[in-house]
Amino acid sequence: MVDQSNEQADQQVNTEAVKTFLLTLQDNICERLEALDGQARFHEDSWQRDRGGSGITRVISAGKVFEKGGVNFSHVYGDALPPSATASRPELAGRRFQAMGVSLVIHPDNPFIPTSHANFRFFIAEDDNKSPVWWFGGGYDLTPYYGNEEDCRHWHRTAKSACDAHGEDLYPRFKKECDDYFYLPHRKETRGVGGLFFDDFNEKSFEDTFAMVQDIANSYMEAYAPIVEARMYVPFAAEHKQFQRYRRGRYVEFNLVFDRGTLFGLQSGLGRVESILMSLPPEVSWIYDWHPAPGTEEERLYTEFLGARDWV
Repeated sequence: MVDQSNEQADQQVNTEAVKTFLLTLQDNICERLEALDGQARFHEDSWQRDRGGSGITRVISAGKVFEKGGVNFSHVYGDALPPSATASRPELAGRRFQAMGVSLVIHPDNPFIPTSHANFRFFIAEDDNKSPVWWFGGGYDLTPYYGNEEDCRHWHRTAKSACDAHGEDLYPRFKKECDDYFYLPHRKETRGVGGLFFDDFNEKSFEDTFAMVQDIANSYMEAYAPIVEARMYVPFAAEHKQFQRYRRGRYVEFNLVFDRGTLFGLQSGLGRVESILMSLPPEVSWIYDWHPAPGTEEERLYTEFLGARDWV
């Protein structure tokens, strides 16, 4: 959490280094995903924000592996923080600000490949008469449709390894925050099998925090690519796609009702609607009062995979 009493004095904050890293991260992830798909390429849409800022939205669709995916970079700034950003931090009201980040969601075609999501962001509020206040946030999480122990353990072991280099307390802490955050209270279930989530993080120096964020961000494809490669040729039938579309409904419910980034972007006017809603899957279904049949792989997802669990 942000220490609001700490003006983070005597720290050198390199916003250009953060921006350069995020743009490189976007490039690297897109290149790796295109190589995995082997057919589709990302369509790039560069945009400008009237009130300050720009972004690069990249979308892949109708691929051999990926039905839809988006990898977005945005950098917005302004002379004064919007009210929605200072509701819990009134002491920052009136400060100029910069917010930048990379966010991505990948929806594969094959139901045996999980959907994955990642987000890495940086925020700084500045005042000529005070030291800047900055923080990082981000993480990544996995949403399988058919549970696979090997995939889940690999995902979490990769996440833990990236965190452990910066403190062995970080993985269990960020994992719990992820389990707590990606939870649908009205369904009483987690969105998937979790991963890492941290927000308003500035407990270490800028240099150390930035290094941590880089290692976690760079580990995303290390965690996801082997899962895609292992499941991309698993045969599937129409009933598997039907269950995938049903479970994607949970993804939509979370993003439109609870996701902080979606809500902030839409409510504050800082985001670009097309880029914000890029995260939604292309095909979704809601079936009234549906329940999986006992003893099926669909039921196993609920009984063995959804919910907080120790994967390492």
